[in-house]
Amino acid sequence: MRFPFDFTLTQALYQAKMKRHGRRYPTVCMLEPLYTCNLACRGCTPERHTGKLADRLSVERCLEAVEAAGVPIVAVCGGEPLLYPELPELFRKLIERGKYIIMCTNAQLMDKKFFDIIPPDRHLFVNVHLDGMEKTHDFVCNKPGVWQHSIKMIKESKARGYLTITNCTVYKETDVDELEELCKLLTEIGIDGILISPGYSFEKVHEDVFLTKQDIDAKFKRIKEFAPKYKITATPAFLEFCAGERQLECAPYSTVNFTPKGWKAPCYLIDSDEYYQDFDTFWKSVDWGYWEKHSDPRCANCRMHSGFEQTAVEQAMGSPKDLLKLAYWQMSG
Repeated sequence: MRFPFDFTLTQALYQAKMKRHGRRYPTVCMLEPLYTCNLACRGCTPERHTGKLADRLSVERCLEAVEAAGVPIVAVCGGEPLLYPELPELFRKLIERGKYIIMCTNAQLMDKKFFDIIPPDRHLFVNVHLDGMEKTHDFVCNKPGVWQHSIKMIKESKARGYLTITNCTVYKETDVDELEELCKLLTEIGIDGILISPGYSFEKVHEDVFLTKQDIDAKFKRIKEFAPKYKITATPAFLEFCAGERQLECAPYSTVNFTPKGWKAPCYLIDSDEYYQDFDTFWKSVDWGYWEKHSDPRCANCRMHSGFEQTAVEQAMGSPKDLLKLAYWQMSG
């Protein structure tokens, strides 16, 4: 299967329950306990790698946020989550609550702060940031040697029994043939999943590394061609959307983002100072209908997985042909 059975079943039951109560609902809580990082990647906004460790969230505040969102999946990001001193306690308490954790990491500290400290668990996915082969990834991370260490940590993670996936962001300079080379390498290692998604044009990032709509169409037409050969975790409908072959509304509410500043509105991508300290105020204050239309100038080139995958799945569920394609995709993983 593309994803473990219990993970898939938990998602399906949750979504079936939520659809009975209303049209909009979150599916993932993107939890950022800190804005401190050991890298300063070219495609990252400054606040996500320059924050002070002293300003991090407490474990109690993190758990309150996750419970308020009510979702089964928590993507723990940052910053670099392995710099969060209370990470073992946070993970233990999330797992006790039955939550599935996707730890988004650059993998540089796994040998020092993860292995032999946080044990493998069926609720825990290690998600390693990997934006290409060695030259490309080290360029994006703005530091030599990152790729080599990441590959070493991915191999060690698999050997130790962790569910291990990767997250690859596509930029303007990304060579699609190189991406397939990366997919081949990761498949040989035995990776459990590969997410490929277009980068978002953050206003605070001054280097011109991001894709236009035309760039995304061209690159993802090629990605869609080779995707069936690998354990790509983006659904067929989402890849068709990225290739310009399908229209989708955005679902910014599907991935809600809690940070040291509070709940980020409308999503973690939009450059704004809108933060809310409690979930109910956040949920009721955002004009979701406006952001769904994808007509704001800041959304012009956005096809991010966090905003469009939920509507891709919902659209596929409404078509017998797409539903069969989705079922085959899940079972063929």
